[in-house]
Amino acid sequence: MANLDGKNGFVSTGKIADDPKSLEAIFSKNIRNKFELYSYRNAGAILAASFPDQFDQILNVLESFEITKRMIREPGGSKGPIAKYVDTLFSGEWTETRISADLHVKLLHAQKGNEILKEYTRNGYLDGHRIDFVSGRVALDLEWNSKDQTYDRDLYAFSAFYEAGAIDVGIILTRGSLLDNTFFKSLGKVLKKDGTEGSEDVYKKFGASTTWMGKLLYRLDAGRNGGCPVLAIGIKPECVK
Repeated sequence: MANLDGKNGFVSTGKIADDPKSLEAIFSKNIRNKFELYSYRNAGAILAASFPDQFDQILNVLESFEITKRMIREPGGSKGPIAKYVDTLFSGEWTETRISADLHVKLLHAQKGNEILKEYTRNGYLDGHRIDFVSGRVALDLEWNSKDQTYDRDLYAFSAFYEAGAIDVGIILTRGSLLDNTFFKSLGKVLKKDGTEGSEDVYKKFGASTTWMGKLLYRLDAGRNGGCPVLAIGIKPECVK
């Protein structure tokens, strides 16, 4: 259920997600132990039934997915160690994709069939929306440690691609709710670029307004994905070695 916390802002536990039991038949016990899984608009069932090739690849990625404490402790930059690792998990057919579209508009006489009253094109009607990985009609974005407003950008991109008929389902891989302050405090200090221990605590890199599952589910419960089915996958501590 969504709630407002004085520190953390709006968060949710997925109050309008699909029945969790619907995922038990399509995800192994190992995957369910390693990840939080929330399906919206039957995203899990659509993936398994309509896109078996992409779904098999995603299952293989999740089965083998493993990050290290060192990767979390290392400095980030424009693309941190975890984002670089995820890049290696997907084959070349999963491509970062940008959508661009013009809108051709016709105003027709309501009583005279196809008589065109006015006709024009809105150039750049869709432009600039990007998704990290697209294969066929399946899209996937990774959000590890960005500002939580990044979820709005991702979900708007999913919706734009979906409404344009470019994708049928979206996936967001993100930090699960159990990768919290208690977990990050156990990791000690951030590492410097040379590998030596720095002075900043790791947990301070992961503030209340960064991307984690509660902030994503709140947006999905609010319908910010539009009509696009979305599967939310949260990384649990069981993935960290």
